[in-house]
Amino acid sequence: MSELSKRSTVYFEPEIHQALKIKSAITHQSLSQVVNEAIRIALQEDREDLSAFEERAGESTLSYEELLEDLKAHGKL
Repeated sequence: MSELSKRSTVYFEPEIHQALKIKSAITHQSLSQVVNEAIRIALQEDREDLSAFEERAGESTLSYEELLEDLKAHGKL
């Protein structure tokens, strides 16, 4: 672990902790490395989602009723 690392206490459900320990052993990584990578992936997905929302912010929206009418009009319902 680098000297820039921060230490935190995290409480896992027993099943999740067991799965993390197994993944750690199988991948020859520390539990911290496995958790850090999982969090890094989740944060990247969040960033991608936010970017997609921003890109589509100007698009028009349909109400649920309008969506149903459109689906019916195109033979989908």
